[in-house]
Amino acid sequence: MAKLNQILAVEKGTKSRVYSEVTTMNASAQKPALFNGFSKNWKPKDEDSEVFPPESLRVQQNAREMLQSLARHLTELFDVSAAKDWANCLARADVVVDGKVLVKGSPATYLLFLEKQLNDMQTFVTNLPILDPAEEWRFDEASNVYKSELTKTARTKKVQKPIVLYDATKEHPAQTQLITEDVVIGHWDTVKHSGALPPKRRQELLERIEKLIKAVKFAREEANAQEAEKKEIASAIFAYLLG
Repeated sequence: MAKLNQILAVEKGTKSRVYSEVTTMNASAQKPALFNGFSKNWKPKDEDSEVFPPESLRVQQNAREMLQSLARHLTELFDVSAAKDWANCLARADVVVDGKVLVKGSPATYLLFLEKQLNDMQTFVTNLPILDPAEEWRFDEASNVYKSELTKTARTKKVQKPIVLYDATKEHPAQTQLITEDVVIGHWDTVKHSGALPPKRRQELLERIEKLIKAVKFAREEANAQEAEKKEIASAIFAYLLG
């Protein structure tokens, strides 16, 4: 008696091969000319009449044979799929993490679904931004975001003011020049806000997801070790269909 995981491996190849055969037959079935043929033999009117060689066209496809071939191919697929689905009804296992059962007696099909969802969640968490490590952050319960320490930033304004190049004398007036100077007119008190995760928290989540994925994979393999009883479902189906 085969294991469920062995049936799963066989089913994939069987599906691919059978679908390929059925697709080819389906294409032929839509070409009526392949099912037609003839044979012609010339019979002259009298001995002096012209003589022609016999002509013929062989039938290339036979509907009866195609139906038998279709039944043969699909019987293999129907029976291997039946063995898989019947075994799946019994294939169950616990998802255990750190000795604690998180999911009791899960069907193998659900474990496959769960693994896919956890992989998607892993990608999602990996893409979440983390807090800028250059800042000191604290969580603010009221606003539900992280806030940085207050920083002060000076705000300046360019102001022109004259400077004396040469003092005035009896003969010449003073010489001055306008220069531009940055003058502090105030300062900004800035507190940065962020909805990102602390790096440690994101890493912790990813480690938990990875641990759960491994547990689900282990449970799936355990469930797929279920014995798969051989099924012969298709013979009755095709006995009826082609009878």
